[in-house]
Amino acid sequence: MACIEARGLRKAYQTTVAVDGVDLRVEEGRILGLIGPNGAGKTTALNAILGLTAYQGELRVLGREPWKERDLLMRDVCFIADVAVLPRWIKVSQAIAYVAGVHPRFDRAKAEGFLAKTSIGRGSKVRELSKGMVAQLHLALVMAIDARLLVLDEPTLGLDILYRKHFYDSLLNDYFDRSRTIVVTTHQVEEIQNVLTDVMFMNRGRIVFGCSTEELESRYLEVTVHPEQAVAARALKPMYEREVFGRRILLFDGLDRQQLEALGDVRTPTIADLFVAVMSNQIGTAQGAAR
Repeated sequence: MACIEARGLRKAYQTTVAVDGVDLRVEEGRILGLIGPNGAGKTTALNAILGLTAYQGELRVLGREPWKERDLLMRDVCFIADVAVLPRWIKVSQAIAYVAGVHPRFDRAKAEGFLAKTSIGRGSKVRELSKGMVAQLHLALVMAIDARLLVLDEPTLGLDILYRKHFYDSLLNDYFDRSRTIVVTTHQVEEIQNVLTDVMFMNRGRIVFGCSTEELESRYLEVTVHPEQAVAARALKPMYEREVFGRRILLFDGLDRQQLEALGDVRTPTIADLFVAVMSNQIGTAQGAAR
């Protein structure tokens, strides 16, 4: 069953088209990474999914139209933005009490259990916490809500590597149960490589690539080519080529691993490698069309 389904999703701000005819389908129980450069339209797409902005086209989230049924939808959806919106004057204990009072699916004991794993004091005010602690508090409050969809927009922006690792470990170990769905945008792609079940690349308001991580691992291969095999490797029409420390690295789509092993050292590309390849090809296509 689809958790999110969009057809021809479009959002324009006067003459700027932020989301340009997007079709997407996210099944329940998946963790989708929505990845793209700044200005690609990721946050606008998330805002449409959350019912925070009007849009054109068809969009269903958990079977509801977000813009028309946001109040009902928010009973089953949680959201963490790149900047925590917790009031700086509020105490941790007051934040817990507030969410317990306004959300019918908030489990106070669960929130307390998550916070017990941190060094955050119940009497501390938000303004006294580090940015990493605020992110931990925000995540504890959200994970204690029995939501079917969690949307994360650059949730670890500005945090150091220890807090980022703790954030995603908590998300997987304490929240994700293979029935919930998570959509996350981030620029720190390498850190969520092993978290995601699916990946989509977005550029200039459009989805330009999408596959499961299982498909990525089985379909795409990267070869550090032996110099004497460079001509033979290029004859196989790689989708991208780059140079690292004087050695040529070629990325292939759908070729046999055994065939490629005769040309050099073979490995599965990272999501970041594939993202660079797809984006570079997009730029090359755009430049070719402009000539």
